[in-house]
Amino acid sequence: MDSTPDDADERRALLARAWDEAAPRYEQYFVPRFTPWVASAVATIAGATLPAGPILVPCCGTFPELPALRNSHPRREIIGIDLSPEMVRWARQRATGLPRVRVVVGDATTLRPQWTNVAAGIVSVFGLQQLPDPASALADWIGTVRPGGRLSVMFWPSESETDGPFALLRRLLAGRRPPPDDAWQNRLGEVITAAGATVEREEYLTYPMHHPDAATFWTAITDGGSLRALSIMRGKTFMRALRQEFLDLAPPEPWHHSPRAQWIVAQR
Repeated sequence: MDSTPDDADERRALLARAWDEAAPRYEQYFVPRFTPWVASAVATIAGATLPAGPILVPCCGTFPELPALRNSHPRREIIGIDLSPEMVRWARQRATGLPRVRVVVGDATTLRPQWTNVAAGIVSVFGLQQLPDPASALADWIGTVRPGGRLSVMFWPSESETDGPFALLRRLLAGRRPPPDDAWQNRLGEVITAAGATVEREEYLTYPMHHPDAATFWTAITDGGSLRALSIMRGKTFMRALRQEFLDLAPPEPWHHSPRAQWIVAQR
């Protein structure tokens, strides 16, 4: 995002609107491409022996985590939470006909007031880095998990690749927005420990991703991805100039790259 509204309510409203508008394109374009990371994040919960309680999925988006969670824990309640009503609508379509599955509109930064010490597990994929204070949100999530429960969180670090479309966007936006505060990424381990959990795994997962061409990627990321909020904030003139510079520097052929996501698994 180019800049952040000063008021927290304004920021939440912008994110909700952006992901409302992005939902159909996100489901069509990015959900299939994110499948390997989703599968890895879910597997450690799906294959675990968990205590009683629901599995919470904050920042669930269109809920691609649901099928594997439902198959592995068919009798357990599974609850998806997302700020975007349109994302929730798509998630509810994915949950149609599945018992003990709920999807609710809610702020994923503050789950503890409703679910303190009741969750068997937490799964979240590519939502943490979007939150205004990711470290505080992670501590809040741990507070919802009962002893013996597990948390699996996958997120994009500030630098997910050195060569590829995400890297090019990062370079182009560096001179057009304030430097992002990346310090939270380096203290998640101590945050988890302070919140009463133990880090079991902290690593990077890299998988290949493919795009037909740079123009297709640009349309997807601005209409159905993380640049939707920037587009709303800065308008068409700014985005046209950014698009042209992006396409001028991008390869003309199909684009293959291998971004890495950061993965943390913790036990309460």
